[in-house]
Amino acid sequence: MDTILVVNAGSSSVKFQVFSVDGRGALERQIKGQVDGVGTRPRMRAADAGGGVIADRSYPAEQALDVSSALGIAGTWLREEQRIAPVAVGHRVVHGGPDYDGPVLLDGAVVSRLDRLSPLAPLHQPHNLAPIRSIMANFPDLPQVACFDTAFHRSHGALADHYAIPFGLYAEGIRRYGFHGLSYEYIATELQKVAPGIADGRVVVAHLGSGASMCALRKGRSVDSTMGFTALDGLTMGTRPGQIDPGVILHLQTAKGMSAADVQNFLYRECGLKGLSGISNDMRDLVTSDDPHAILAVEHFVHRAALNVAMLAGALQGLDALVFTAGIGENSAHIRARIADKLGWLGAGVDAKENARHATEISTPDSRIPIYVVPTDEERMIARHTVAMLANAPPSLG
Repeated sequence: MDTILVVNAGSSSVKFQVFSVDGRGALERQIKGQVDGVGTRPRMRAADAGGGVIADRSYPAEQALDVSSALGIAGTWLREEQRIAPVAVGHRVVHGGPDYDGPVLLDGAVVSRLDRLSPLAPLHQPHNLAPIRSIMANFPDLPQVACFDTAFHRSHGALADHYAIPFGLYAEGIRRYGFHGLSYEYIATELQKVAPGIADGRVVVAHLGSGASMCALRKGRSVDSTMGFTALDGLTMGTRPGQIDPGVILHLQTAKGMSAADVQNFLYRECGLKGLSGISNDMRDLVTSDDPHAILAVEHFVHRAALNVAMLAGALQGLDALVFTAGIGENSAHIRARIADKLGWLGAGVDAKENARHATEISTPDSRIPIYVVPTDEERMIARHTVAMLANAPPSLG
């Protein structure tokens, strides 16, 4: 049976999954793993389809100094010990820019075009591209497919897509792209199964994690989202500020003497929950803390989330359902309840017992807005697109 390898590379870790593909294109996850601690304390962990641990190994730092060598560790283990020989590799690539509105088969020219977008996603794009280059160099005949976080949002209309700046800048590519598109695309397909009654309605999906955003869906398509030109805008995030007055950036440069590189590092790494709390960018640490700054950080996250649900409901001209997903959205009953409480004026209500057990539907019977918790699976979405690219057909719902 054929297998697909899916790679999701970050700055200090490489996540990977292996899916088997049957003759109909249906997918079955076989292995899920990651190499983290890249450059410091590398460790590879992997589990089988049932969640059983099949690898847990540490390595000297010099064996995984970057994401390419970390992928090499995983690749060697997959080939030599698991006898995995994938027919293709699918990659998450954060930014597709104005050129790519869907998955693309990778070659050197495409990689060069994607590399030019690195300044727009400095925490992600260079690391997404590193394993692609490594595989191209070592396995030049192995097909690779890039799947973009921006592609799902290319259905936006002009009002959602434009900033109020001269049109020439828009033509150059300065526009609202939106991100987390692979997650939203997966949720849109899952709603057809778990909540078919609202799948074609007006739905706000809250992808809440260290990186956080929201998307307004109508008939399963992205209408608007909270992120824009880069992954800095919108909600309060782990280390990113979300919405901020551009005048603050000018002030940091003119009054504080910060360079563009200083400002970039500040906005991507020192703000958000980390900046507000002065303690941590991890919501799990903050919700259990009685430090006033930690309390403020949590309240800020909840406040901005509720505001943006209402904003996206305005874009949809109504709201038929709210869906929580991603790390915080799937796992923090406390944060879900607090956001829903802020939306009580819209008629939202959370059932405490269903919320505590992380049920699929957590709203009360009399809630005017159904509220769901739907786990996301970006890697499965990437695998679907990779199989479809190989077959030159639309992705199935495997």
